[in-house]
Amino acid sequence: MKIAVTGGTGFVGRSLTNELINKGHEVLVLTRNIKNKTNSKQLSYVQWLNEDDKPEETLEGIDVLINLAGESINSGRWTDERKGIILDSRISATREVLRIFKNLNKKPDTFINASAVGFYGTSVTKTYTEESIEAGLDYLAKTVQKWEIEAHKAQEIGIRTVLCRFGIILDKNNGALPRIALPYKLFTGGTVGTGNQWVSWIHLKDVIKGIMFAIKEELVEGPVNFTAPNPVTMREFGQTLGEVLHRPHWMPAPAFALKAALGEMSILVLEGQKVIPGKLVSNGYPFLFEDIRSALKDIY
Repeated sequence: MKIAVTGGTGFVGRSLTNELINKGHEVLVLTRNIKNKTNSKQLSYVQWLNEDDKPEETLEGIDVLINLAGESINSGRWTDERKGIILDSRISATREVLRIFKNLNKKPDTFINASAVGFYGTSVTKTYTEESIEAGLDYLAKTVQKWEIEAHKAQEIGIRTVLCRFGIILDKNNGALPRIALPYKLFTGGTVGTGNQWVSWIHLKDVIKGIMFAIKEELVEGPVNFTAPNPVTMREFGQTLGEVLHRPHWMPAPAFALKAALGEMSILVLEGQKVIPGKLVSNGYPFLFEDIRSALKDIY
């Protein structure tokens, strides 16, 4: 297939692009700057999001477009300016994707758009599936809701649309895990906050395989929770991480200290949500890593 990827040079995008190429697909990576990037038989770079760019001229005939573009939520305190950049980067990229669709003579069959379990808001008592339709009230929930509303417009023009609500993606070198693991490596790891908050996690390998599964399975559409079937509390996550790394789990990180250090962004580690991947399970996706111990052992 001919597959376009935005955000193809990012954390998930790099691994996904490699997997698509390994499976024999032709991949077009949309990027702001194509300088110093080398095209090959299976991989080419297409410039977009700059004034006068017309990527649709190159994207004619694509079967799938995967939109992973957006400013990282982990790269700085959530000042008002920063929050605006996080939201605007997602909305502007998604609107440009929709503009491209409207200018293609043949629309792609499938549109896969990144999203997040932050849609649901936070809770220590509720369990969320894709049937949980009410969005949370915090900044992250409102951001995800606006993003999904924009992306869902592709469905209205006849394109099967999948909204990948990613949980915490686990990888050795990228994402949240290296920061969580660092105190353990320094023998200072311990429970973060109360420890009762839920961690809805997923191994990077299951993210990539799950996206490949969503491309193939035509019945998969709408919001899809990209989380492992067995979420854990932060306390269990930390204890398991310590055991896998052969390090103690003893020095707590109190909530007030994290709030002082991270500001509003502390919600990412101090609060959470218990999310179940109902659609992936019901459609027969075979998870590579269903429990946190096997996932962390594979990574470390």
